[in-house]
Amino acid sequence: MASEIDGPIITTRREEATGFVQNLVSKGLGWARKYSLFTYPFATACCGMEYMSVAASRYDISRFGAEFPRFSPRQADLLMVVGTINMKQAPILRRVYEQMTEPKWVVSFGVCASSGGFYDNYAVLQGIDRVIPVDVYIPGCPPRPEQVLDGLILLQEKIQNEKHSLGNKQRIAERPGYASLTK
Repeated sequence: MASEIDGPIITTRREEATGFVQNLVSKGLGWARKYSLFTYPFATACCGMEYMSVAASRYDISRFGAEFPRFSPRQADLLMVVGTINMKQAPILRRVYEQMTEPKWVVSFGVCASSGGFYDNYAVLQGIDRVIPVDVYIPGCPPRPEQVLDGLILLQEKIQNEKHSLGNKQRIAERPGYASLTK
């Protein structure tokens, strides 16, 4: 029991300064990532029309930093699943998610993507969260553009409040083929 520390852990000024700088960098990265979302619209059904109206001049999603849709998952960091997902599309959706760059976020757009909607049968996936992790759910059939913008604002708040770091040697060491770089 002598190896346990009974008193408080004392930090040095260097550790406090490093923590301050890391917090400052994290806030800056959060602000930058918040306003630079590259979306990949995975539109499959009628909600696609509402997604298009959000990008139009009346609602203008570009005011929130999500202006440019990318149609390659390797260039996107926000996956917007718009509409009904069939069981045959689930592996494709999973592959698209895995090909996206890190960090990545997912928005479930509409009731069909969130819970299968009124299609309660064997052919429709009852929520995309069974295949990929979801950050924000936008309800509605179809959701109004105002709801989509509210969901985007929620996602931006989540991104800004995350802890961001410039480099993580632990993550790099876990990747296959990069083990020799950390030695």
